[in-house]
Formats: sequence, structure tokens, C-alpha cells
Amino acid sequence: MQFSLKKILPHLLVLVGFVILSLAYFSPVLKGKQIFQSDIVQYIGMSKQQKDFRAETGAETYWTNSAFSGMPTYQLGAKYPHNYIKKLDLALRFLPRPADYLFLYLLSFYVLLLVLKVDFKLAAIGALAFGFSTYLIIILGVGHNSKAHAIAYMPLVLSGILLTFQRKYIAGFLLTVVAMGLEIVANHFQMTYYLMLLVIILGIAYLIDAYKKKILPHYFKSVGILCTAVLLSIALNATGILATKEYVKESTRGKSELTINPDGSPKEVTSGLDRDYITQFSYGILETFNLYIPRFMGGGNGENLGKDSNTYEAFRKLGASPSQALQESKRAPMYWGDQPIVEAPAYIGAVVLFLFVFALFLVKGRLKWWLVGGSILSLLLSYGKNLGFLTDLFIDYVPLYNKFRAVSSIQVILELCIPVLAIFGLVRLFNDFENKEEKLKALKFTAIKTGGIAILFLLFKSSFDFVGVNDGFYRQNYGQAFIDAIKADRKAIFTQDTIRTLVLVLLSAGLIWTFLKDKLKEKWVMVAFAVLILFDLVGVDRRYVNNDNFVSAMQVNQPFTKNEADKEILKDTTHFRVFDLVSGQSKPSYYHNSLNGYHAAGLKRYREVFDWYISQNNINVLNMFNTKYIVVQDEKGNPMPYTNEEANGNAWFVKSLTEVDSANEEIKSLDSLDNKNKAIYVKSKQSNQFKVPKNTFAVDSLASIKLVEHQPNYLKYESNNSNDGFAVFSEVYYGNGWKTFVDGKETTHMRVNYTLRGMEIPAGKHIVEFRFDPDVVRTGSSIALASSIFFGLLLIAGLYYEFKKK
Repeated sequence: MQFSLKKILPHLLVLVGFVILSLAYFSPVLKGKQIFQSDIVQYIGMSKQQKDFRAETGAETYWTNSAFSGMPTYQLGAKYPHNYIKKLDLALRFLPRPADYLFLYLLSFYVLLLVLKVDFKLAAIGALAFGFSTYLIIILGVGHNSKAHAIAYMPLVLSGILLTFQRKYIAGFLLTVVAMGLEIVANHFQMTYYLMLLVIILGIAYLIDAYKKKILPHYFKSVGILCTAVLLSIALNATGILATKEYVKESTRGKSELTINPDGSPKEVTSGLDRDYITQFSYGILETFNLYIPRFMGGGNGENLGKDSNTYEAFRKLGASPSQALQESKRAPMYWGDQPIVEAPAYIGAVVLFLFVFALFLVKGRLKWWLVGGSILSLLLSYGKNLGFLTDLFIDYVPLYNKFRAVSSIQVILELCIPVLAIFGLVRLFNDFENKEEKLKALKFTAIKTGGIAILFLLFKSSFDFVGVNDGFYRQNYGQAFIDAIKADRKAIFTQDTIRTLVLVLLSAGLIWTFLKDKLKEKWVMVAFAVLILFDLVGVDRRYVNNDNFVSAMQVNQPFTKNEADKEILKDTTHFRVFDLVSGQSKPSYYHNSLNGYHAAGLKRYREVFDWYISQNNINVLNMFNTKYIVVQDEKGNPMPYTNEEANGNAWFVKSLTEVDSANEEIKSLDSLDNKNKAIYVKSKQSNQFKVPKNTFAVDSLASIKLVEHQPNYLKYESNNSNDGFAVFSEVYYGNGWKTFVDGKETTHMRVNYTLRGMEIPAGKHIVEFRFDPDVVRTGSSIALASSIFFGLLLIAGLYYEFKKK
């Protein structure tokens, strides 16, 4: 027992240290404050209706009416039955947000280095290098929580894979199941996809090594075990995966049936996202040096330069008061790279990159090659349209690659790989069996290459023009003198950060040199590098995410305030929609059933109708979505609700139903369609599936259909018609879950008017109900329960076997 405690105590101390560091960096959480994350504010607006429903009923709704006129909640934080892997995830994230994610970064990377048999002290230093990497901190600042969540579990997944290849089959299998289950539960499939690319590179490196060593049976046994582990981890997350798989086909990530754009021009037909959309955020090739010099390309779009800057003086000369000029100089447009907007540079660290280059000279074998291979592939793919031939190759031929946007975010792979190899540079440095002359030689080349790059940039900085893609806007609005001022500031911070990098390189080289010359002991070198890495990374991180990002918890949890228009609209208790042209994308969803919304993967057909018509304020289309209120600005600029008396209502009987030949024809028809009396549908499978009724219907003045009860996942109508009729409902069509009942008997409905629901209703008085009861949730939950029980038994058996063996 004493031996076990002595063995585990250092790791416990490290974990306590990680907790302290995580809380220290985000110290305002200790005072009850919360970080203000712009993306999370948008999410709060989008998800409020489902959260209110959960609080009021204790049940879960998988549909919300508050955003985009209606959509599933699968990507809005839906909670599924028997999702026990999620409970484990919540237990690991016991710290207040966002300290919980920083702790996960540190913990997961620490485990990875321990699995790679790195001494715990160096593993802790490596965790600091990974956890405080600027990009990983920045995404917490803006609210990309699911991305951070998925990145945090990446090292843990690699740990399970490596354990298996180390012939620790049981431990590797169990850890891979858990880690991959946690990775999937983070629900950011883009990051998981990038991890898969890295695992493929790792697998190739290990395959080549196994072939050389003639241990292919072990390799394929390990692969088989890992494939089984991944399948089980998928089963643990069955509900979310199946729901997402079902939804993605109908979302903006799926294939569109349209072959034309709103202006009539030909549309690129793809099975995923548009090429321009995928590559919109393409990393500039010259921007690569941001990884090494933080503000090489100016930093972010809103740098805090303060009073002692040319930008401040430029604003003063334009007539701004001292306080106004100071405020503007705190968000100076310093970034001059290729991307439309950047919050901050993806800085890995001068010290970490120095150690990485040092390791390139000393580390040999498969570890080096899969880490270097992953880093290179990650960097090249991040260039996007700036390295078009490779990006086009992946978009056209690599499965699923065209489902994801913002290609620059693939750099998370090199942000994982580089710190691992950097720490192995220190491992080789402290290895007594290594040749000291070889280490000195590696140090010399590393110092020359890394320091030389910084010196060259200082000598030839005048060769850069420091011109940004948005400078034309500033020139037009503020004049050439302002452009000259921001260019001068860009050059100044370029010089400042390049000198900073050069100093850190020299300090790093000096530390290694003093150790190799026996002037400094190993433990002090470790301490010094830990301090240098923290100083380097945290110093840059705090420029962008610091205590100023925190506000009161109420401001985060209730980010929106009712304006006079909201108050007026909320007096109306009927069921309708609001089109807000004033308040932004997700605030309307916080209070109303809104046509607006904020999400990267809304329903594809609704998005297309929005782009074609709603965004153009086409009143004909607004009417068919029962848009009763349109929020505009009055003459004083205040929000004002315009009451649209022409809105079609919740449901109505039409006189005719017309079949068209294509999606193009269907969406084009909406512009002039008399949608109060006519409906259209495209000739397709549903023509046979739903037995489309006759083309014309008699509608007398007494015919009515009215909504009498409504919840996000349930709608009840009373129909009264002396003739057989066809009703159109102002609800978004989604065939995978909405079930229709007439007088309690299940029936079917169809898609009409490109994105609405329609159904034939027999003559007489009837009760018509819509229930959102997706089969995918029941199926997935059953699989998740069975697999959780199965894994629990495997875990007990595995632990018993390992305990008995020891």
C-alpha cells in the first residue's frame, strides 16, 4: 500500500497543480463570474425554448420552433436517454467553465505523454505546452466550446491506441473505448474527423515499422482490437450519432437539389458544402510564421494597442476625444493576413518550436515520423485555397472532407503533434546514453535555424507591405493618413514580437548549452523550461483572453433584454412567427418563434428559401410562414413591430395542388405563387409514397382549420370542412420524426411549397395532430443502454484480470 501510494502521489500532485493552474488562469470563476463567449450567447438564444420546456415539463423536446421557423434540437444540446458516457464526461468537467476545458487539455495530454513513457515531470511540462497553446485558449474566449471539448480528448484517444500497440491489449482497449466515447460525446465531428486523419498517419507509420520488424501479426491484432473499441464507443453514443446522421442529409451539410442560384446563375452541385464556403478561412502561407512569432501578421482584427500607438494618434487627428480614441485603439485592425477575420494568432510558442526543431535532430523512428507527418499534412491542408491543388484533391476525393468549413482549424493537429515531439527533445537531452557531441551539434543547428529566421525578419522587415485585405474600407472611411498609422503599428508590433521570439530562442538555447556543459542540473533545466513555456504562452494568451472577458453570471445566463417591440409582441399569446430585422440573429429566438437563427447547420431547404426570399423581405413567402410581426426601425431608430395582417395563419385549405418537375421550378414558383389558395410539390418519391390526392378542391366560406394547442413537439388542430380538402400548415417539413394523426389514427403528410407541410383531410369535423416522436431516439437509446451494460461487464472483467495477474 505504501509503495502504491508513493507511486501514485506524484501524479496526484500534478493533477492538483493542473486544477490550480486552470482556476488561476480563469480566476474570476472563483468569484462567481462567467466568461462572456459570443458564440455561447448565440447558442443561449437558440436553445432557450427547449430549456424552458425541459424545466417546465421534465421531458425533452427534440424540436424547437424558436429558430429558423423550426428545426431539430440534435445540434442544440439535446439530452438523450441512457447516455452514460455523457455522465462520465460531466464528472471529468467538474471545474467551472471554462477552467474545466483547460483542465481537460492538461490532463489528457499528460496521460498521453505518460503512455509514451515520459517522466511525469516532463509530461507535466508538455501538458503546459499543449494546454496553453494560444488557439486552444482563444476558442474558449469566443465560445467554441464543443470544439475545445473535442480537442481536449484527442490526446486521450491517442493514449488508448498507443497502449494497444504497446501490447497492453486490455488496458488499450478499455481506454480507447472510454476516450473515443468521450471524443464523440463532445459532438464536434469536424475535430474528430481531423483526429481520424492523424490516426491514419500514425497507423501507416506503425505498419511500416511492423513490416520492418516482422511483427505484422501483432500489428493487425492491435488494429482489430482498436476497431472493436471504436465500434463500442460509437454504440455508447448511438443516439447522437444516428440522429446526426439522419439530420445531416437534410441540413446545409447535405446535398442540395437546386442547380441554380437565386440570381439564376448555375450552382455548383456538391454532396457537401460549397467550395468557396469550405475555403473561406484559408490560412495564408506566409501566415505560417504566426506559429513562431505571435503577431507576425498583426495578431487579430482587434488588437489592444493603447495610448502609445500611431492608431490612437490617428483617431485623435480625425477628431475623436481622448476616451474615444483610446477605446478605438483597444480594437485596432492589426491583422493583415489572408483570412476575412481572425480573433488571434494560432501561436504555438517560440520555446516549444525551438524544442521541436531540436528534437528533429535527435529523435528517430516511428514516433518522429507520425508526429512530423501529421504536422505537415495539417499545415498544408490549412492553406485551403492558397494551396488549391491539395485542397481540391481532398474536397473531391476524400470522403466527408467536403462536409466541413474553416479549413484553417485543421491546425489543431499540429498543435497537438509539435508539443509531443518538443518534449521528446528534452527526453533525449536528459538521456545519459545519448552522445553529448551529437546534442551540441543539434543545439547549434537548432539555434542557427530558429534564431536565424527571427534575425532575417528583423533585417528585411521593410520588404513586407503590411497591407490587410480590409484596408480599402478604412482608407475610404478614414483616409490614407489612418492607413499609414495602422501600417506603422503593424510594423512596430511585428518588430516587438520578433525580438521577443529571438530572446526566448536564445534563452532556450542557453539553458540547453549550460546543461550540456554541466553548469546546470537537470531539475533546474526542467523548472526553467516550465517557467519559459508558461511565460511565453500565457503572456500571449492574456492579450486575448483575460479577466476582462468575464462578467456577472446573470449577464451570461440572461444575455438579452426585452425592447419595446419584444414587450408588445409578447402580449400576443397566439401561435405565430416573428421576422426581426433589427435585433440580430439569435436574440429573436430567445423571446419568439423566429424566422431568424444562428447555426452552422440549419435545415437546407429552409436556408435556401431564406436566401432566396426571406432575406429579401418577400412578403408572399413571409405570409406562408405565418409571419405575423416584422420588427423594423422607426424614424428614431428604435425597434418597432409591424403587424402583418396578410399572414396566412397556422393552417389553411387550398383550392389546388400542382405538381412541378424539379426543385428549381418549385422554389422559383414561390415568388408569385398565390399560396393562400394554391400549393405546389415537386414530382418525386413522395408522389408514390403519399398517394398525392387530386389537383383541385372545393373550399367554401365555412371551411376552417385552426390551431387549438401547441408545444414545441406537439400541434393540435380542429378541422371543419364540408368537402374533402387539402390543408397547408405553416410549419417546416421534416419527415424524420413528425408523425401525423387524424382523430387519433396515424396517417401521413407531405412536403409542399418547397419547405412546408401539407396533407389531405377528409370532409367533416376532425382533430389533426402532429407529434415529433423520432424513431431514431428510441433506437439509439436502446443501443446505448445495451452497449453500456456490455462495456460495464467488460470493464469489470478487465480490471479483475489485470488485478489477478499482478
